[in-house]
Amino acid sequence: MSLKERITEDMKAAMRAKDSERLGTIRLLTAAMKQREVDERIELDDAAVIAIVDKMLKQRKDSIEAFEKAARQDLADREIAEVKVLQAYLPARLSADEVAAEVKAIVTELGAKGPGDMGKVMGAVKARLAGKADMGQVSAAVKAALAG
Repeated sequence: MSLKERITEDMKAAMRAKDSERLGTIRLLTAAMKQREVDERIELDDAAVIAIVDKMLKQRKDSIEAFEKAARQDLADREIAEVKVLQAYLPARLSADEVAAEVKAIVTELGAKGPGDMGKVMGAVKARLAGKADMGQVSAAVKAALAG
């Protein structure tokens, strides 16, 4: 079963269970997927769905930070609940050590040296680690690998 089909099945299950919070989050995700399919006239594969989920997670995390700064814990809690639902659709994340090892291997492959090669390395890393690692963590690992 593809990730897209699993999301549709989870939406049906949430409807049957009358789980309105989970249903709302899944509907937001399906709407974003449909929008991308219509805009680009494509059928989404698992990698594209993971990219959409990643983008939505980043938005939620930014919102949580903003709501907590504004002392709006009620809104932050709602975003935290959405993050938990969305994270279920991502593959297992790599640990910090695994990310560092992968980045080091890519830097060696490309023969990159110094911060000037960051763009080239990040392009290769994004292609290989998309959906498997937090890109903020990856960026820090790339900076460390190119500095050292």
